[in-house]
Amino acid sequence: MLYHDAFLARLEGGLRSALPTWNIDETAGLSLLTISENATFMVDDAQGGGRKILRVHRPAYHSDEEISSELQWIEALREAGIIATPAPIHARDGRLLATFFDGETHRNVVAFEFMNGKAPDEAGDLARWYGHLGEISARLHAHSRAWSPPAGFTRKTWTFDTIIGPNAYWGDWRAALGLDDVGRSVLERVAARLQQETASFGTSPDRFGLIHADMRAANLLVDGDRLGVIDFDDCGFSWFAYDFAASISFMETEPFIPELMAAWLDGYARLAPLDPEQAAALPMLVMLRRMQLTAWIASHSETPTAQSMGAAYTAGTIDLADRYLAADFLKGVA
Repeated sequence: MLYHDAFLARLEGGLRSALPTWNIDETAGLSLLTISENATFMVDDAQGGGRKILRVHRPAYHSDEEISSELQWIEALREAGIIATPAPIHARDGRLLATFFDGETHRNVVAFEFMNGKAPDEAGDLARWYGHLGEISARLHAHSRAWSPPAGFTRKTWTFDTIIGPNAYWGDWRAALGLDDVGRSVLERVAARLQQETASFGTSPDRFGLIHADMRAANLLVDGDRLGVIDFDDCGFSWFAYDFAASISFMETEPFIPELMAAWLDGYARLAPLDPEQAAALPMLVMLRRMQLTAWIASHSETPTAQSMGAAYTAGTIDLADRYLAADFLKGVA
């Protein structure tokens, strides 16, 4: 269990030692917000302008260059007015990336402005917000197509191979919690189909480029009429339509998903309609994402998210795969 209490206390101590990097006193109030791939803390910097968000990166996942590239894209998106997202905070030496040592482990830390808001309520008008999200996605994708990244820009590429193939970044779906031989057979068949379908769909520049890749509800902040987007940690090169698949992470089997998909497409069309081939690919990409998350839960079993999902999520993936193979998943919505 990576994130046990003693580990978190040690992590907080290391992070406190890094606070002066941003001219924050080491005694400032510090509280853990979330644990997933990384650990995210809020610091109450009473002397330096209030709350700030600090993200401690998990080692051996993103390189220094990848993290710096994420922050460069965020700054470019903010400068162009594309999206409401917190600004990265430069350290007193001007850098965006800081480090501290946890024993022999080198840990990267980045800081962001605090943004007010809360995740959209599933019990409320979720479709309304997914309409806004579709419009935001269209603006972001248009920027991605036109933007010339700076020299040295590098982010991961998300394709079948790195999502659920032999070189998957988030682990092997075959290690899914509670997966038996019958379920494995179903998922093997759907994986083979997805490999063929993604290869046929291709990666031409009109449908493949730099995306957020994790605009799920937990990474959306509603404040009045504003929809903010946070957490670009997974941004990389993939299918533009994959941003919708990622946006319904962990709720793919809910009955309201077709409504969210229709709202997202309508919102996207306010800027430019998603072309028919990309719209028709949404169910395929949702199934691909679901299998990726099934692998993630198995390989990140120490996280609260994985522990809350468990084997029940695997069972839902198998049910979704059966429906996908029977062409009975999000049929007719796109």
